[in-house]
Amino acid sequence: MQELYVYNSLNGKKEKFTSITPDYVGMYVCGPTVYSNVHLGNCRTFISFDLIYRYLKHLGYKVRYVRNITDAGHLENDADVGEDRIAKKARLEQIEPMEVVQRYTVDFHQTLEKLNTLPPSIEPTATGHIIEQIEIIKDILAKGFAYEVNGSVYFDVLKFNDVHNYGKLSGRKVEDLIHNTRELDGQSDKRNPQDFALWKKAEAQHIMRWPSPWSDGFPGWHLECTAMSSKYLGEQFDIHGGGMDLKFPHHECEIAQAEAVNSTSPVNYWLHANMLTLNGKKMAKSTGNNILPDEMFSGKNDIFTTPFSPEVTRFFLLQAHYRSIVDLSEAALVASEKGFQRLAEAIDTLEKLDTSTETKGFDYPQWKKKCYAAMNDDFNSPLLIAHLFDVVKFINGVRNEGLSISDSDKDALQSKMHEFTNDVLGLKMQVAAVEDKNQHALKGTVNMLIELRNQARSNRDFSTSDAIRDQLVALGIQLKDGKDGTTFSI
Repeated sequence: MQELYVYNSLNGKKEKFTSITPDYVGMYVCGPTVYSNVHLGNCRTFISFDLIYRYLKHLGYKVRYVRNITDAGHLENDADVGEDRIAKKARLEQIEPMEVVQRYTVDFHQTLEKLNTLPPSIEPTATGHIIEQIEIIKDILAKGFAYEVNGSVYFDVLKFNDVHNYGKLSGRKVEDLIHNTRELDGQSDKRNPQDFALWKKAEAQHIMRWPSPWSDGFPGWHLECTAMSSKYLGEQFDIHGGGMDLKFPHHECEIAQAEAVNSTSPVNYWLHANMLTLNGKKMAKSTGNNILPDEMFSGKNDIFTTPFSPEVTRFFLLQAHYRSIVDLSEAALVASEKGFQRLAEAIDTLEKLDTSTETKGFDYPQWKKKCYAAMNDDFNSPLLIAHLFDVVKFINGVRNEGLSISDSDKDALQSKMHEFTNDVLGLKMQVAAVEDKNQHALKGTVNMLIELRNQARSNRDFSTSDAIRDQLVALGIQLKDGKDGTTFSI
């Protein structure tokens, strides 16, 4: 088994990975709150952990991968007051909350399928584990780390911190939290501003509610992950992942809940994927600096002038380390598209190369060692991809510059390139070369027709210009005339 090192967010160090049990690796990743279409930032997180899942399996580990669906308890602005996000969506659209859940869960699955992510071993929902969450609340209350007020139950952060260490994941101190938190306004049931809800009593208008020993209500957002991770992976498990934005307060609260119940840290390795920006700015629906996956795949958006396939999108995201911020821009995507095409064409060429009695210009065992060294260093996918392009350079050298490859090295290289590109990186390379050539030909043809249309317009031959546009529209190709020229989307 390869020696694998992972960066543990709990202490900021790279640590040698050792699973708790010899039977399987337990990995829990926080899934989406299904009240809207999944956005690309979410996709970046799930692609990152799909890479980790794939690589662990590639190394020979049996992995139990649990990824939840949040379908209750997530209040607006991640606060302890306000309206449940799903219930609000249901109220505004005058449909049942579970209709909202179903619609956006389907969108989530369809989008991740396009991006070629593997399904998790188990995908539990918050609403399917209300009983487990109630039992955990009872346990926390019995141990003295929670209190009940007017039908709601809150976790007592200050009392917990007297015995444990609240804030050890995010590096925050309770004293600083107290200093930076506004005073309670007298309307809250909480004893301290830092406390968080384990159970909320439902107001009369609240749609989603369940009976409990304290009130008809609903669980707090942080509780669901503690309940589901412990049910399917045990009191202690190997890896807990999610986006960087979940480190505080969500994951911090998970640690507190688990330690309050079991008096032990629940997770060996905390892994966090970093954020995705768009054209150098934070992605936000409110500012318009936002693009949904299907908008990018189809080209039906006002941000990019051309569509980018799910394969290219995945390749682009994997060219950055999962812990680094990555900026989405048209120039970067175009460069990734060209790189993806080069890689796909090289793999196609490798299969057709003539062999020689010996390999010249390439050390296969050393190359293989470097590839594993990259992935064993905290899943360094950009470095692995760089090593894959060493093969592209070598293949071109065999074809054009007098280098050679033996039968055995060709077979070994083909097999390992397939494993790294398809199995580990999750790139659909088998058909990529043909698809990319077709895509290249299509783009070239459409751009040629756009040029002919521009010439017709400059000659005031509007009948020809309109005919070209109308025939392209009939084929599903939309033209968009702007100050920078004409672009198209399919």
